Amino acid sequence: MKIAILDDYQDVVHKLDCFQLLADHEVKVFNNSARGLGQLAIRLAPFDALVLIRERTAFPRALLAKLPNLKLISQTGKVSGHVDVAAATERGIAIAEGVGSPVAPAELTWALIMAASRRILPYANNLKDGLWQTASINPLLNGLGRVLHGRTLGIWGYGKIGRLLAGYAKVFGMTVMVWGSDRSRAAAEADGYLAAPSRDAFFAQADVLSLHLRLADGTRGIVTAEDLARMKPDALFVNTSRAELVAEGALEAALRKGYPGQAAIDVYTSEPLAPDAPILKMPTVLATPHLGYVEQDSYEMYFRAAFENLVNFANGAPTGILNPEALSAEHRGQSPLKGNTGL
Repeated sequence: MKIAILDDYQDVVHKLDCFQLLADHEVKVFNNSARGLGQLAIRLAPFDALVLIRERTAFPRALLAKLPNLKLISQTGKVSGHVDVAAATERGIAIAEGVGSPVAPAELTWALIMAASRRILPYANNLKDGLWQTASINPLLNGLGRVLHGRTLGIWGYGKIGRLLAGYAKVFGMTVMVWGSDRSRAAAEADGYLAAPSRDAFFAQADVLSLHLRLADGTRGIVTAEDLARMKPDALFVNTSRAELVAEGALEAALRKGYPGQAAIDVYTSEPLAPDAPILKMPTVLATPHLGYVEQDSYEMYFRAAFENLVNFANGAPTGILNPEALSAEHRGQSPLKGNTGL
């Protein structure tokens, strides 16, 4: 099989132990992203199978139509709106989904909360410049950090990541308050946490507020400017889930007004984020380059599952297929690709 692995920004995939699963196949790893449908189509046209690193590249109908050799998209983790599943199915392109874990994103979220609350990054950077115990040379921003103990963590979305985060907060002596669906709030109360009495109260009472929602039509832009305006001037807003959960431009505008006072962000509407992005110039923002799942153990888990699905597909025993309708009758009885690759 001719396989392309896309968007390996750090050039690390070939160093993973699980990469050996592809030893019998022709593999090309792309470390930079191609911009524009035309560039992508030219780059990817020769390949039988693609391995996607989460949602780093989108595959709309127009792009899929320009990939005549493509038979399989092997997804690290789950498909989340970046692939036109219906169009892929119509063209006989199978999509194999992998596995995921909440551990790495939950730990990163907690690391951001602690780092922002104690202002660790500006203190450390200023120390390298010879400034002792200085969070900022701007007197208005050179205040003290603060502990989490005794403060309120608001969690919107009580799924796997939200539950882990609540557990961390409990250990640190925080009050945990959950907002979300009736089911989420009931589950939080059953676990001994608070359910926010209202959406307004959730934003107004949280000292730290963290989003943990899936992106869907119903959650796109769900956090509004009005919501953010209700936050305390010393509150911290955290988003390690999806940038599109927040109404476009609402967070930047809110931070300029001082409600909330800080933000810690790991996700952006356009990635990689442009170096001149306005949010990077805001001194009250701690920004990281979408590191939620980017760590050694998670990569081994994500890519092993994706590679196993790919090898199984090549051997005529597809696994993890999201759209089984894409598998024609002949695919089910023999290797889907050996006939046209010589393997």
